[in-house]
Amino acid sequence: MKPNVIMVTGAAGNLGSAVVAELASRGARLVCLERNAVSLDELVSRLPAETEILKLPGVDLTDFEACRNAVLKSEERFGEIHGLVNTVGGFRMTPVGEAGLAEWDTLLTLNARTAYAISAAILPAMQKARYGRIVHIAAAPGLKAGARQAAYAASKAALIRLTEAIAAENRTYRITANCILPGTIDTPENRAAMPDANTDSWVPAGAIAHLIAYLVSPEAGAVTGASIPATGF
Repeated sequence: MKPNVIMVTGAAGNLGSAVVAELASRGARLVCLERNAVSLDELVSRLPAETEILKLPGVDLTDFEACRNAVLKSEERFGEIHGLVNTVGGFRMTPVGEAGLAEWDTLLTLNARTAYAISAAILPAMQKARYGRIVHIAAAPGLKAGARQAAYAASKAALIRLTEAIAAENRTYRITANCILPGTIDTPENRAAMPDANTDSWVPAGAIAHLIAYLVSPEAGAVTGASIPATGF
């Protein structure tokens, strides 16, 4: 059987649910991590009945042991695990100053530590199989920060550097690691937050999910260590 066991974090979020739907349509076997158990059940109810899925609600992605237990449960269910799509993250804007210190810690934890912990937990299984695909969701400010973006940009820069290091360390294991840098994703929350914005260039979550589905496929073995813009037209 082709390698198609994929773990998705933030599985019931706007991007995560699009990724899960796309991968399910391609016959992937899915491990879905989601903080909210009700949202996870609703997501699964919308998938094709034949989808093989392991639901793991409430996993603390900042805790390495919790991440490792999630990987062990995945291996118990499916034997191997071939891909990780990490969609967990957060966004806040705060100017540099005393009040911004808390945001600095929060965003580095939410955007970088979570990615580190789940990556560190899943890599031994991929190394053993000598195959793996890892995709993280970064952002353009990780390359160049704007005003009030110090904490957010630093956390996404850390995620990009983490991805590059994973790629460099795991080439001999045939494990790839890449980042997506989306533009503004067209979600109900973004439309509500920016009611007067021109949404023509906003990126549908499904389009990003399609790109991710390629990156976690066997065909994408030549792409690793990349930060790939997905900013729309």
